[in-house]
Amino acid sequence: MRKGFTLIEIMTTVLIITILAAIGIPNLLRSRLNANESAAISNLRTVCSAAQSYRGANINYPLTLSSLGPASSQPPYIDSELANGLRQSYDFSLSGMNNSFTATALPRNYGFSGRRSFFVDETGVIYWTNTGQPPSAADSVLE
Repeated sequence: MRKGFTLIEIMTTVLIITILAAIGIPNLLRSRLNANESAAISNLRTVCSAAQSYRGANINYPLTLSSLGPASSQPPYIDSELANGLRQSYDFSLSGMNNSFTATALPRNYGFSGRRSFFVDETGVIYWTNTGQPPSAADSVLE
């Protein structure tokens, strides 16, 4: 008698693996999206805190995100990667004036690296939208 697997056994094994992959891969992708969005919210809170600290040491809010990094301030308020506006598949920007600032986090590839865009101003409240456009204070508030 020959030893080995029959064609039916191999096809059944491949079918089971395919079904498991079809169930598991979407969950994995959704988990990655949620992790990217959570990291973006955390980084936006860091930017907000850094801008508030910058204003405490100076008279005005920072004009740009790079003003908070190691190249512009000693000691730096944020690391060089975030000061360059890149982190966790999101692009960050900050626009400051004398008495206010706005910071945004936009997904680098909308729908793939994130489905929500985030916004924070000097109040510290984080807003979001899922339109792929930069959000504003008129959008949904993050709880």
